[in-house]
Amino acid sequence: MTLDPDLKSRILQAVEDGFAEQVSFTQQLVQTPSLRGHEHAIQDLLFRNLQSRGYAMDRFKMDRAAIEAHPGGSKYSDDHSDAPIVVGIHRPRDETGRSLILQSHLDVVPEGLHDMWDDPPYSAKIDGDWMYGRGAGDMKAGAAANIFALDALRRIGLQPAATVYVQSVVEEESTGNGALQTFLQGYTADAAFIPEPEEEMLVRANTGVIWFQVQVRGVPVHVREMGEGANAIDAATRVITALREMEEDWNAEKGDHPHFEDEAHPINLNIGKIEGGDWASSVPSWCNIDCRVSIYPGRSAEDAAREITERVKTFAQSDNFLSNNPPKVVFNGFHAEGYVLEPGSEAEAVLERAHEEAIGAPLQSFMTAGYLDTRVYALYNKIPALCYGPKSRNIHGINESVSLSSVKKITQAMALFIAEWCGTEDITP
Repeated sequence: MTLDPDLKSRILQAVEDGFAEQVSFTQQLVQTPSLRGHEHAIQDLLFRNLQSRGYAMDRFKMDRAAIEAHPGGSKYSDDHSDAPIVVGIHRPRDETGRSLILQSHLDVVPEGLHDMWDDPPYSAKIDGDWMYGRGAGDMKAGAAANIFALDALRRIGLQPAATVYVQSVVEEESTGNGALQTFLQGYTADAAFIPEPEEEMLVRANTGVIWFQVQVRGVPVHVREMGEGANAIDAATRVITALREMEEDWNAEKGDHPHFEDEAHPINLNIGKIEGGDWASSVPSWCNIDCRVSIYPGRSAEDAAREITERVKTFAQSDNFLSNNPPKVVFNGFHAEGYVLEPGSEAEAVLERAHEEAIGAPLQSFMTAGYLDTRVYALYNKIPALCYGPKSRNIHGINESVSLSSVKKITQAMALFIAEWCGTEDITP
């Protein structure tokens, strides 16, 4: 049942009335550093805020054995976070509507060189329409929107007439295992909604992602006899060339994949980190390159990993040095499949109406070539999984920022979506 015009107006105004508080809370989140493995404080902050609103609370750690046994589990490493997952649970008096998962992640990527930022990376400075800081867009503004969209309904004396799980996870930026753990824990609903910074559009298709490290070993000698040794860094650069050929081949297949055929370069290989050698005057005996590559939906991470390993092996066999010193490929993070959100679900139709009311234009959808936790709900919960959120700039880059006017409109759309999807009931006196 669609919402009547008076209720729509009241909900839109309720978001407006609470927006100053929402901005302040978003600043608090941005000002709380939450790099991988250091998300305990911010998860506790979110726990307290949900608990203070009267939600039933759950807090749990990841089950490594269960994750590793699941086909959607990504690889554990020594860097894997042990911070807890937080779930706030709203239960209605009468379960008459459709249930919903509202999810966010609070882990962020490293800041890069601080002297490249105009202000400190965790300043949460507001300049005009933009709030700056690592995680402002990706996705602390969305985490706050989950809470304040529900607050807007409370402000006018209403609450969802269905169960709503407000989930805050970690490991989104490195494995996706946090979202998978909520599924393994048993949490599911009739739909999931994740307000990632998606330029006020709905994600229609999303790539899978694989992380891997290629370990190359050389023959160390003094540089005066370097012709008698073998430089591991030089050898690693040749491996990179072979990986670029694989990337080119995978992009050439885009015509076989709906939603990707019109993209200039849907499959991206990133050489994210390289380290090697011990001394400027010694031929380096080792070099490790850390890589990230995307894969098309429908292709398993295991299948892609086999090809990566085989590509490196085949190249090494053709290389004078590497044929006798084969590199080792180690998979050490993301090992996740992509997904496609098939059009036509009722959840999407409800979002279309909410978006048009809040934004004033038809909802558009697009493909995004990065990892999203939405894959867990699409592939394993097998429910409509909506990824839709505010405009941002420079996520994962320098001077990351999020548009506050966009955040307000997205929060209004979310509040309208929740009211129609879940239905509403008066708050118990």
